[in-house]
Amino acid sequence: MINETALLESQTLRGSVLDRTDVLDRVKALSLLPDGMHVTTAMVASYFDVGLEAIKSLVKDHRTELEASGYRLLTGDELRSFKNLSGIQSRTRSLALFSRRAVLNIAMLLRDSDVARQVRVYLLDMEYLARTQPVENPASTDAASLDARIDERITHILGRTVVPLFNALIETSGEHRRELTALRAGVQRIEKRLRQHHTRLQRLEGPREDRPLAGVMAAMDAMNGREFEEHVAELLRRDGCTDVVVQGGGRDRGIDITALTPDGRRIVVQCKRFAPHLSITSPEIQKFLGAAKVLHDSEVALFVATCPFTRDALNIAAESGITAVHRGLLEEWSAGAALTVLE
Repeated sequence: MINETALLESQTLRGSVLDRTDVLDRVKALSLLPDGMHVTTAMVASYFDVGLEAIKSLVKDHRTELEASGYRLLTGDELRSFKNLSGIQSRTRSLALFSRRAVLNIAMLLRDSDVARQVRVYLLDMEYLARTQPVENPASTDAASLDARIDERITHILGRTVVPLFNALIETSGEHRRELTALRAGVQRIEKRLRQHHTRLQRLEGPREDRPLAGVMAAMDAMNGREFEEHVAELLRRDGCTDVVVQGGGRDRGIDITALTPDGRRIVVQCKRFAPHLSITSPEIQKFLGAAKVLHDSEVALFVATCPFTRDALNIAAESGITAVHRGLLEEWSAGAALTVLE
C-alpha cells in the first residue's frame, strides 16, 4: 500500500492518483468559479484552511508539476477572454487558476493542513481498496446505485459547468440571445429530470444512513435558488409537514417557504444557497427574525443555508428561537435525519 510519506515525496506516485479528484468533495465541498471547472489561489487556500502564502510557495517550488496537473496563470487577452466567458468582474492583471486535478495535487504536497491530510488519507484508502479488492461482475441489485451515481455526476456537470457557461454567453451575446436562452432552458429541464430520477433511485437503495453523504451537498451546490427552495420543501413534506408552500418571487416578505408541522404549528423558512466558504451573519438573522415573528407570527422558524453561520448569528438565532440549519445539519437532514424542532 502507498504510504503518506511516499506520496508527499514522489511525483510519480502523485501523478498515478491524480484522476481521483472525487475525494476532494468527500472530505470538504470545493467551491468552483462560475465556469464550473477552476478555482483561484484564494479559493484553494480557503479549502485547505491555510494562508495564501502557503499555496503560492508550493506553486513556486512545484510549478512544472502543477502546470501538468492543470495550473495556469492567465494574463492579457487570455485573461480578458476568460473574464468575459465566466462573468468574473475584476481588474486584476493576472489570475492564477487551478483545475480540480491541480487542487488534488496541492493536497498531496501540502504538509501543514488538516484538510490536505484528510484528503491524502481518503485517497490512500481508496487506492488500497482499488488494488486489493477482486474484480467482480456487479450484481443486478447494484444497478440502481450505479445509475444514481451516473445521474448525480451528470447533474453536477450540467449545473456547475454547462449552465454557467450559457449564462456568460447570454450576457455577452446580442444577436443569438434568444436561441441561447432557449438552449439553457432545455439543459435546465434535463438537469431537473435527472435530479428527480436520482432521488427516486436513492429511495430504491434503502436507508440513507447506509450511503456516503458526499454527493448530497454536491447536488445542492449545483442547484439554483428556486431548486434549493423546492428541495427544502420536499424535506418538510418527507418529515410529515403539511400545507407546504414555496413562496418565491419578490412578494415573499422575507420568507421562502411556509408550512405546518405534523402537530399543526406554523412554520416559516428562509433558504440561502451560498458558497460553502461564505457565512450567514447576524444582520441576516435579525432581518429574518422580524419577518418570521412580526409579519408571519410563526411558531417554528428555520433559517436553512448551504454554508456555516457566524458565532454572533448562531447566538442571535438561539436567543430568539430560530433554528439555524447550517451546512452540516442540512447534510444530515437531507440524508434522512429528522429536525428535532419539527417533531
